[in-house]
Amino acid sequence: MQSLVNKIWYQGHPAKWLLMPLSWLFALVSFLRRLGYKLGLSTAETLPVPVIIVGNITAGGSGKTPTVIYLINLLRQQGYKPGVISRGYGVNIDGVKAVRPTDKATEVGDEPAMIVARTQVPMVVGAKRIDAAKSLLSEFDVDVIISDDGLQHYALARDIELAIVDGQRRYGNECLIPAGPLREGLWRLNSIDWVINNGGESQANEVSMSLEPSTLKSVKPSNNDGWLHQDAVAMAGIGNPQRFFDSLQTLGYSITQTKAFEDHQTFDEEELKQLSLQSPLIMTEKDAVKCRDFAQQNWWYLPVNAKLNESFDLAFLNRLKEVIKVKQGNLHGVR
Repeated sequence: MQSLVNKIWYQGHPAKWLLMPLSWLFALVSFLRRLGYKLGLSTAETLPVPVIIVGNITAGGSGKTPTVIYLINLLRQQGYKPGVISRGYGVNIDGVKAVRPTDKATEVGDEPAMIVARTQVPMVVGAKRIDAAKSLLSEFDVDVIISDDGLQHYALARDIELAIVDGQRRYGNECLIPAGPLREGLWRLNSIDWVINNGGESQANEVSMSLEPSTLKSVKPSNNDGWLHQDAVAMAGIGNPQRFFDSLQTLGYSITQTKAFEDHQTFDEEELKQLSLQSPLIMTEKDAVKCRDFAQQNWWYLPVNAKLNESFDLAFLNRLKEVIKVKQGNLHGVR
């Protein structure tokens, strides 16, 4: 299914015309929802601490999670105490749930599990982000909230918005879901504080970001053996698997077979074992958190770290200080 969707969204497949009526319906529903907030029929709830949205206007992966981790580290370096909220994609959560480093991806979602495993940041997941944010403030000592995704979740008022764009695929055919990848029209970018270009040539008003790979790590926590340079099989269950496969080739790994899965897919243990019978298996860090309980000795993952320039860091931190100053001067925290 994901292969067909990619052909329609990014490769000019004519089936998009069959889906256009549904896209028009999606546009109408989205317009009416935004209009409700504009007219005051629906209200966005404002919190007493800065809220930073890291999202995108396209469906599928674009690099949000590495950006969230980058911001966590940046804020901590400056003495802030960030916390993170997320929907917990693909997980049925009754209310809200605080994420612990030992939680399984099936309990909290693959991206939350990865973020907390990497950073140990206070994090709460829930279908309603405003409820998750309130729980985060009540349970943890945080002074900045980062929302992993949620650009279109208007019930939560936000102070800073970052939109991440896949620099290679960009906005595809520029049609709305389901005929194209857009959750909102390109006009939405005009109200974003920063558009972050992940891995492509930045256009006007975009900030360049790259994902820098680290060294391979064992998926099996008890495995202390180092990586043996040999032929390997690569797998990825992310929005753009080919980008991961290409990066492995660029890094010099000898990949004899690749296997792309659906984004957020739950893996079958036996299928992965079959993939790694003859050769080591290399996967993404997001995939690795879903395999920790049944990982084999020859399974590895490639961590990546987002890298942005110092000018963005400075501008972002200055903007955050302005937001905090306004909130401290207003008991209701209105921007």
